[in-house]
Amino acid sequence: MSDTTGNIIGEAVYQNRSFSIGTLSERAFARLFRGLVYPQIWEDPVCDMQALGLSEADHVVCIASGGCNVMSYLTAGLQSITAVDLSPWHVELNRLKLRAAQTLPDHAAFYSLFGQADRPGNVDLLDRYVLPRMDIEARAFWNESVRFRSRKSMFARGFYRFGVLGSFLGAVHVVTRIGGADFGKLLAARTLGEQRAFFDAQIAPLFRSRFVRAMARRRASLFGLGIPPAQYDKLAADAGGDILPVLTERARKLFCDFPISENYFAWQAATRAYRPDGTGPVPPYLEPRHFHAVREGANRVEVLNRSITDVLAEAPAQSKSVYILLDAQDWMTDAQLTALWDQITRTAMPGARVLFRTGGTDDILPGRVPPAILSRWQYDAAASSRAFATDRSAIYGGVHLYRLRG
Repeated sequence: MSDTTGNIIGEAVYQNRSFSIGTLSERAFARLFRGLVYPQIWEDPVCDMQALGLSEADHVVCIASGGCNVMSYLTAGLQSITAVDLSPWHVELNRLKLRAAQTLPDHAAFYSLFGQADRPGNVDLLDRYVLPRMDIEARAFWNESVRFRSRKSMFARGFYRFGVLGSFLGAVHVVTRIGGADFGKLLAARTLGEQRAFFDAQIAPLFRSRFVRAMARRRASLFGLGIPPAQYDKLAADAGGDILPVLTERARKLFCDFPISENYFAWQAATRAYRPDGTGPVPPYLEPRHFHAVREGANRVEVLNRSITDVLAEAPAQSKSVYILLDAQDWMTDAQLTALWDQITRTAMPGARVLFRTGGTDDILPGRVPPAILSRWQYDAAASSRAFATDRSAIYGGVHLYRLRG
């Protein structure tokens, strides 16, 4: 990773400038973004698209992350997507997915690569169809050896087991096995009642164990979920200083509120994979019915290794209609939030919408973004509530939607 990229990540994460324990935590978190963080993004694209009412007229700006949502938004036939991310790994992954959609022979090959993501023949698919159609830098990235194996080989070894999130879920599995939990019973559940019974009997008791309670009180223990120190502090503050009830409730929502046959986030949490036979729930971009739309729309996506504020600062006025910020604002200072929303407001087309998530429950913008800017926008409480209730990823405290006034 270049010094420039490192500085961009540092600017986004560092809120404590003087030396402190907080500074060390922030620097440790920022260092994680030098590699793969999210092999799968953990925000639900279906509830996003429904809340935003995405259409063929929209020009979207979004955080790229692992690319699942960027690719899934293509199913709406958008005019354009500008996807940005501070992680160079995420940028390369998004570009790989886009090129694969354009060059692989059919959906079966595409699904083998990104759905099953563990087939020996996947490396050959990359070598034959995808990498020859990418630039020299991208080919070098995927061919580079890391710990004696090329990066591209991860798609033949269970891609979703890698990255910070994959490693975190692997550690969770160790704890659950020691505690006697059997996720097979969850995956075989036929009703929400059976899912709740599994959670109450096998998962909830783990949150009461001394080990889990001790680990959860450490900021670094949640780095694997992509929760930076500042966001951890907000979660703890919202819970009166004890983060365990928050984590317990969000795990309960993940495993109990949606049928396991429809929740690919629960499958990833339980197996670090999708259903092996390909018949289970997956992100929209991996569904066979959407492959043509994804292939046709891939050339309308630009992926940039930059901050979203800087990218918007160079965009023409009134040129964007949708902004999807994930939880990036939880990392920001008041000055960074103000700079971002100043550019959002300047570039917003009539009818523009902004959707974002927060680790805590409350909307973080009032009192932090100047009224002169925020008053241009209307908070859509009903749509925000519906989006939060239907977000199958379940790890956030709130989903928030704003609409441009007038």
